[in-house]
Amino acid sequence: MSVPQRRKPESTPLTMSIDDADSTAPLITVAGDLDFTTATPLRTALDHLLAARPPVIVLDFGGLLFIDSTGLAVIVHAWREGHQQGTVIRLRAVPRFLATILDITGVSGLLARTTREDEREQPATLA
Repeated sequence: MSVPQRRKPESTPLTMSIDDADSTAPLITVAGDLDFTTATPLRTALDHLLAARPPVIVLDFGGLLFIDSTGLAVIVHAWREGHQQGTVIRLRAVPRFLATILDITGVSGLLARTTREDEREQPATLA
């Protein structure tokens, strides 16, 4: 008796581009799968940008196809680090599946919080 071979799920490599032409709001565009095997470059890029303490960092997820808990943890890490130093993390072009995950996990509520310095300004939102 032969055991059927399970097909390995195909993943789409993560692609990422960084536009820091506007030093007050650098943009990271993310496409493909953001998961355990691909999250490190995004976290590294975010840490690098956060070190410069810009007022805002924009994450564009228009090309995102999949995210797992590791990818979600990168977003939370960016929010936590940014919140401590006054950098707002703003998400743009959020696919419906990611918006649902952010809502269910409560991360969208975190992203809507502002730092004390920003309380007089508009809170971060999912764009």
